[in-house]
Formats: sequence, structure tokens, C-alpha cells
Amino acid sequence: MSEAERRRLQAAMGAGPRVTRRSLLATGAVGLAAVYGIGCGGDDDDGGGSSGSGGGGKPSGTVSFGSNYSDPVPKKAIHATLDAFTQQSGVKVAMNEVDHNTFQEQINNYLQGTPDDVFTWFAGNRMQFFAERGLVGDISDVWEEVGDQYSEAFKAASTGKDGKQYFMPLYNYAWAVWYRKSVFQQHGWKPAKTWDEFMALLKQIQSEGMTPLAFADKDGWPAMGTFDYVNMRTNGYDFHISLMNGEEAWDSPEVKETFKNYATLLPYSQEAALGRLWQDAAQSVADKKSAMMVIGSGQIGIQFTAGKTPTDDLAGMAFPEINPEHGQDAIEAPIDGHMMAKSPKNEEAAKALLKFLGSAAGQEAYLKTDPNDVATNETAATTKYNSLQKQSAEMISSAKQISQFMDRDTRPDFASTVMIPALQQFIKAPDDIDGLTKNIEQQKKSIFAS
Repeated sequence: MSEAERRRLQAAMGAGPRVTRRSLLATGAVGLAAVYGIGCGGDDDDGGGSSGSGGGGKPSGTVSFGSNYSDPVPKKAIHATLDAFTQQSGVKVAMNEVDHNTFQEQINNYLQGTPDDVFTWFAGNRMQFFAERGLVGDISDVWEEVGDQYSEAFKAASTGKDGKQYFMPLYNYAWAVWYRKSVFQQHGWKPAKTWDEFMALLKQIQSEGMTPLAFADKDGWPAMGTFDYVNMRTNGYDFHISLMNGEEAWDSPEVKETFKNYATLLPYSQEAALGRLWQDAAQSVADKKSAMMVIGSGQIGIQFTAGKTPTDDLAGMAFPEINPEHGQDAIEAPIDGHMMAKSPKNEEAAKALLKFLGSAAGQEAYLKTDPNDVATNETAATTKYNSLQKQSAEMISSAKQISQFMDRDTRPDFASTVMIPALQQFIKAPDDIDGLTKNIEQQKKSIFAS
């Protein structure tokens, strides 16, 4: 990337390294390939291998890897995992590391440019969106080798609408209401199962001088998880997924009821959420300034680990029941993993890397450094799981339905350009539910018609 291109990119992105999700399609042709700089699936003479069908020979050379593992713990873990792959295969890995949010904002332009051979991404709709547009590579042959080590649910989440596989899972984790066991024991607070019990708990915590719910939405995505849970508990999993697919109206009575229920949580949540990062909110739980947080075990575990707070003091309660008809059946458990570029420079090495990342050995290597998630490969060892991992695994295995997350279950352009600003507007003005839902529905019709 030339200095002139770099300056144009920096100008488009603003002063800081982060951009908001609503800029998904706004930065034009420079895209994420420019963010990555040299080596973006491009001009390294040490590519080696084959750019054809994958051959069948021994992989060699260098495979390029686009990474959004920007937080310290997962960054260290993916480095250790790729080192293990190199030791096993002899294939070098050229890492191109980008801030997590920037990676996600620029993925559309990145894939239309010169993406890395293998890159981090997400299962479900987010994978299917790019598979349908022919922007990623078919890895069905890799699944033929490792598929018997996965449940049908994981394979389905990795499969495009054409029946081919485009995604290789690495781990997943459970969203729940996480809290410190020692804090609850100290105050005599009890986990809640129903909405009425939860509201009573929030009032009790607030009356004793502590903020009940840590909350941050500067990044735009944390509020999505709470919305998903409130909607699934209010209207059920099937309605939620239909809503995410554009098949239900956002200005319907059902969605308005969801927002009304969500609004009752805001008086018990940390103020000024739009100016706070999720790490800071999670740290307030670690510091015993907030009692609970609705977030993924992977996120809060990372923050506790980074701050040297023991994760064995973390406990998770399932998001409370609102409508008895739907109980607590559904869980939010996003699957993170990797995909291959449509035309990788070193396809043999790319598929070898994906096979390793999907193997028990690869996932054990990752979780050894980042023990906040759970393996997706059924043969991966779980004997060394810590308390947080055991809780997360139990929640996932006992759930009747599993959602991915709003910005993975719906179209990425709708999530980024409509729902992030809509939820942030809701946080600022929770009383205008009619106007909010009408605006969302109008934009949904336009986007889903394209």
C-alpha cells in the first residue's frame, strides 16, 4: 500500500483506529485490503503450494491469515495455534492483524479485493451472505475429512444455502447473565429464573448501592445480545429467527412488546453506555462496582483474565423467563471460526490450515491460552476445562435452540447500517418505540428487497 493510499484510508477512517459498524459499505474501494497492507493474499513470492483444487500433495510455502484477534488474550492464543500448525505441517503463516471492529466493518470491501488465503469470520447468516455472493471458497472437501467429529448443528451452521460448506468452527461460547459468586454470597443475592424475580433482584441490588447491570454499547454490538434474549423470551426462538430473516414486521405488536420489556432494564443499567467499551463494563463487574452483565462468557472471561481476576468466581444465570410458553429454551451461543478466500494463493496450505483449526489438536492449542471458550470439535479434550468453560458448555448442551447473535443471524448490512444506530437511539430515547420500530421496518423493507 502506497503512502498516498494509507493517508486516504486514514482520512476515511478518522483519527482513531476504530470505525463504527454503520460504515460497513461506506469506505469505498480502498477497503480492508488496504488496512492489511502488504501480504493480503497477494505478492509474497513464498506462496508455494497450488492455487488449483487443492491437489492432494503435501502443503508447503506460506499461507496468509487475516486475523481480527486484536484483544490480548485471543491474539496470543491464535499465535500459539498457528505456531502449532507450522510445527506440524512446516507451512509458514503470514499474519495480517487488524482491530476486531475494523475487520468486521471492512469485510465486504476486503473480500472483493485481495483477501488473505484464510481469515477469521462467523457461522450462520454471516457466512451464508458472502457464500451466496461467491466471495468465499468452498471447503466441503475439508469437511469430508473432519465432519464426523462435529454435530449436525455445527455442520448446518457452516453450510451455505447451496449445501456446500464454507466455514470451519474453532470455538463457541454462551451468552448469559454473568456475576461474581463472591459478591452474591456476600450480599445474600439469589439468581433469578423468571422476569419478576429478575426485576426484584435488580431493585434489591440498586437499593443496596450497587449498579445492577454493567452496560456498554460504544462498539454498537453489545445491546444486540440483550435484544436477542428479550425477544426470544418474549416471542420465542422461531419468531426471533423469522424477524432476523426479514419475514416479520419490526413495527409489529410482538416487537414493540420486546422493546417495552427491554426498556424496563435501562434504569438498572450503567449510565452513559454509548460512551463505554464492553471491556470497561466487564471490568466494573470484576471490580465489584456492577453486580451483573449480559454478555458472552468469552468476552467477560477475557477481561477477567486480562485483569488477573479469577474466572472461577464467575457464575452465569440463564437469561430469565418472560413468557412461560418459551421458558428459557433458547440460548445465544455464537460460533467463531474461519473461512477461505474464493481464490487463495496457496489453496493446499489454506485447506490444511482450516483442517488443523477444525481439529481437536488445533482447538486444544487455542483453548490452552484462551480458556474462556469451548471447543466445537466433539473429540477435543474437556478434562482441563475451568469453571467458566464447564458452565458455558453445560448451557449450550442443554439448550433446545441456539441463536448465533443478531449481527450473525440477520443480513450484515441490515445489522450494521440499521440496527446498530436503531438500538443506540433506543438507549437514548426508550420512550419512542412506535417511531423507532416504524423506522426500522421501513429500512428493512428496502434492504431485504435488494
